[in-house]
Amino acid sequence: MSPLAQVAVTTLKGVGPALAEKLARVGLETLQDVLFHLPLRYQDRTRITPIGALRPGGDAVVEGVVAGADIINGRRRSLLVRLQDGSGTLSLRFFHFSQAQKEALKRGTHLRCYGEVRPGATGLEIYHPECRTLSGDEPPPVEQTLTPIYPSTEGLTQLRLRALTQQALAWLGPDSLPDWLPEAMARDYQLAPLDEAIRYLHRPPADADLEELAEGRHWAQYRLAFEELLTHQLSLARLRDSVRAQQAPPLPRAARLPAQFLKGLGFAPTGAQQRVGAEIADDLTQAAPMLRLVQGDVGAGKTVVAALAALQAIEAGYQVALMAPTEILAEQHFLNFSKWFAPLDIEVAWLAGKLKGKARASALARIAAGSPMVVGTHALFQDEVQFKNLALVIIDEQHRFGVQQRLALRQKGVAGRLCPHQLIMTATPIPRTLAMSAYADLDTSILDELPPGRTPVTTLVIADSRRMEVVERVRAACAEGRQAYWVCTLIEESEELTCQAAQSTFEELSLALGELRVGLVHGRMKPAEKAAVMEQFKAGALQLLVATTVIEVGVDVPNASLMIIENPERLGLSQLHQLRGRVGRGSAVSHCVLLYHAPLSHMGRERLAIMRETSDGFVIAEKDLELRGPGEMLGTRQTGLLQFKVADLMRDADLLPAAREAARQLLEHWPSHVTPLLERWLRHGQQYGQV
Repeated sequence: MSPLAQVAVTTLKGVGPALAEKLARVGLETLQDVLFHLPLRYQDRTRITPIGALRPGGDAVVEGVVAGADIINGRRRSLLVRLQDGSGTLSLRFFHFSQAQKEALKRGTHLRCYGEVRPGATGLEIYHPECRTLSGDEPPPVEQTLTPIYPSTEGLTQLRLRALTQQALAWLGPDSLPDWLPEAMARDYQLAPLDEAIRYLHRPPADADLEELAEGRHWAQYRLAFEELLTHQLSLARLRDSVRAQQAPPLPRAARLPAQFLKGLGFAPTGAQQRVGAEIADDLTQAAPMLRLVQGDVGAGKTVVAALAALQAIEAGYQVALMAPTEILAEQHFLNFSKWFAPLDIEVAWLAGKLKGKARASALARIAAGSPMVVGTHALFQDEVQFKNLALVIIDEQHRFGVQQRLALRQKGVAGRLCPHQLIMTATPIPRTLAMSAYADLDTSILDELPPGRTPVTTLVIADSRRMEVVERVRAACAEGRQAYWVCTLIEESEELTCQAAQSTFEELSLALGELRVGLVHGRMKPAEKAAVMEQFKAGALQLLVATTVIEVGVDVPNASLMIIENPERLGLSQLHQLRGRVGRGSAVSHCVLLYHAPLSHMGRERLAIMRETSDGFVIAEKDLELRGPGEMLGTRQTGLLQFKVADLMRDADLLPAAREAARQLLEHWPSHVTPLLERWLRHGQQYGQV
């Protein structure tokens, strides 16, 4: 029997070119695809419930005789059919019906119906039930298994999908669907045979535990989730190996430049900075490319660690590129590095999308000639940017860059042959589950110590009905010589409306706080205008800055000790944490006011309570993942890699360590099983790691 991965769906009865095209749209091209297209949920049509025993809110199969059918001309015209079975009466309501349907449901007709029971004007009702007329003495048997409900698309009905899976199941066996997890592994991890798990999930028996299936805790789901997570780990391992297999320039440990830099810094690095710096320095001496992710909570001093890594490459005679996701953050890095590196006599070049004409040509020429330190936005990826001998790339806020972009750096390496080392920094602590899945191709270092002199930020949650009190609080803080931020958040994802809201808040606060110097920064302003306002705020020329979330990362104003965030319920926890990290950067007692609009949803209340209770970025990230799921946390570019068919990162987090270990064993002992697994699970997903 052919392996089902090679049998086209067109071999199934009733699948012609038109249907095959519809199936291909949802990734169903072979019988293996059909069998891995698993139900989202199930309906129980295996037993008939007496009408008298029905409860609202559940689905049920009922049988009875039509006692009457009338057209009701209410707000919406409907056909109301009364069904009786001796234990009670139930109404069936149809809003869309034909004359023929009405006649088919005449008094005395024997019916079997299925649908959701809900309370209605006439007692219990089912809207638009699925009905079949029963005739003869012997009614047809009820379903023997639970009824699967599949993910669908236009033109693919549940009946059609059930019929196709029924045919595909007839082909299913251990030979036609090879189990690529070796027997020893299945035994160690207590995994059921693959074909049994698939058969069970398509047609669970009548006594299956519906709750267990709904929660994804069933043994058959466990078996498939494990294989999917393991395959995901294999794809990351393959990506990592493909990068690590390349040559990188080994960079000897530096002595002169880092020592000079630290002397001029004016403060000693924390223990965590020294530890992480040593891990990076060690990676850079290798001839294989470093792939290291440095996580540090807001203000943990990642930039100093990045500067030390850069100096190791520069002392060895190579170039370094630092990339940030926004111009405002890139510019901040440029100013920092220029200030730090000027006494060391190291030139820092700058490249961003906004550089035009002669300035751009001059920057490109300096980079091509070997300018040792280059800072910019993702404009550094563009083809026209030629480096002389790039040995290290530092990427800030990695979750904003797609994996593919990160891999495109290979071509920028020394002579296009040597792959640059990669140091990735993020101030968004990554929960362990995500670190083990989305970032499993990277080594991780954590900066878990705040530099001395940082003050914890006190967070207050206040309803916007008390807005005037908050305005007075801003007035008082600025009168004491402090500075404040007032952040306007996204209005239903519209940048334009958010900028308008920021503009009107700016006007309103300028009026209310006439004696204060108020500035405005939003996404629609030209980068130069934004930078000028930020510079004024930093220099203390402005006391209050009204801004959109463009100030989320990288803005460092130690004198700012008060932040107001309007409508914080619109933001995720990690983003709120990032914003809050803009204050508490000096020695003054700092406050963050979350000015919410009542009424809050249950989730909104929970999120704001977490912000009030903790300032630990890792606790916040774990909670954020729990509340929002991985897709939102990683940002759209990377969610492709986490669209699992069966597995769920939150629910199956406990499987990750085992899946990771199993992937390692497969690569070591059964390498021939890797490609078939990747093809089975990832053929239609993002071909992760293949550029």
